[in-house]
Amino acid sequence: MSNETKVKVVTADPSALGLFGLAMITLVASSQKLGLTSNVSLVLPWAIFLGATAQLFACINDFKHNNVFGATAFGGYAFFWYAMGLSWLIQNGVFGEKLAASADPKQLGFAFLGYLIFTLFMTVGAMETHKVLFIIFVLIDCLFIGLTLSTFGVMEHATHQFAAYSELGIAIFSFYGSAAAVLNGHFGKEFLPVGKPFGIFKK
Repeated sequence: MSNETKVKVVTADPSALGLFGLAMITLVASSQKLGLTSNVSLVLPWAIFLGATAQLFACINDFKHNNVFGATAFGGYAFFWYAMGLSWLIQNGVFGEKLAASADPKQLGFAFLGYLIFTLFMTVGAMETHKVLFIIFVLIDCLFIGLTLSTFGVMEHATHQFAAYSELGIAIFSFYGSAAAVLNGHFGKEFLPVGKPFGIFKK
């Protein structure tokens, strides 16, 4: 007989931290899009540490929970913010004026289009998580629609504003979702309601 001892390692739900990271970066980034602040110099730290690293931490721990949906969502958006941070550094000449001068913004448009496709099928998955998360994903869809169209020059001002207000909405609902994840788990009851799954694809 085997004398091996199996140890189960319990890890906490990382979604509260991941949603907080998303809330922080979208709040700061939307302030720039809405014209309340200027430039991206002080958006960068929040993109790297909250938008990217906090969500990557949540991604890794969701994989430990065998939560493919949560891990893919947090991981996908973590790497988006790493890429955006690097793109801003390039555009601002940190890696040299030659690289900045040769940057074609339409390449970002294709990246935003790719993330729109990603977010659309993740939105379907969010329907079977809870309604607050579903709303967040719908707003992320709106953000990427606005970013894609404005980057390609389609009704540039209107679509940029659409993206800006969508991003602010993401921040508001992500703060609520993070608070619900912390307080509902902490109190062991539904302190802040998040809405039941739609129950269309998964009973």
